Amino acid sequence: MYLWRTLTTEQQKEVLEFRSNQHRPWHSPPLLFQEGRFHLSAACYEHQAHIGVNPSRMGNFSQRLLETLDVNQTTICAWCVLPNHYHLLLETSDLKRLKQEIGKLHGRTSREWNLEEKTVGRTVWHRCADRGMRSERHYWATINYIHNNPVHHRYVSHWADWPFSSARDFLAQVGREKAVSIWSDYPVLDYGKGWDDPEL
Repeated sequence: MYLWRTLTTEQQKEVLEFRSNQHRPWHSPPLLFQEGRFHLSAACYEHQAHIGVNPSRMGNFSQRLLETLDVNQTTICAWCVLPNHYHLLLETSDLKRLKQEIGKLHGRTSREWNLEEKTVGRTVWHRCADRGMRSERHYWATINYIHNNPVHHRYVSHWADWPFSSARDFLAQVGREKAVSIWSDYPVLDYGKGWDDPEL
């Protein structure tokens, strides 16, 4: 489904406001593969769309997630937040501490959302998994995978249509021709199969 077309005028306004309020680039120019970079992914419990209850919540959570990474001096290479999970490609010198801070964010949002929805005690988050980048190919395929995720899950038809990701910044930095070349040179193939499918 093309999510934008299903939103009300007010919801579209909220999404555009979120996009325009991003006054700084949220990720570093992804030019070189480096050691110490990780793909983090976290999912809502049983793939329920707790993040995506409405565009306002998605925008708020995206902002808080990025602020958590920023406070911990994490370099963000790519990111994407979907209604029931999110992906990050980042560089950090202290993965353990960063995951603890992400855990605190999960705890705070669980409590807030459960109070909002009168479901105190409900499990909201499943886990946050990490995977180190093994090579330049793995790194670039991960960037492609993260930016293509909203298309893969049929929320939008094109990367740039999804407001809750770094795809627009990436395309602006590298240009369309280079992005197409990266997509061709580092295909996603079966990346994520078996762990990024809400039907499983």
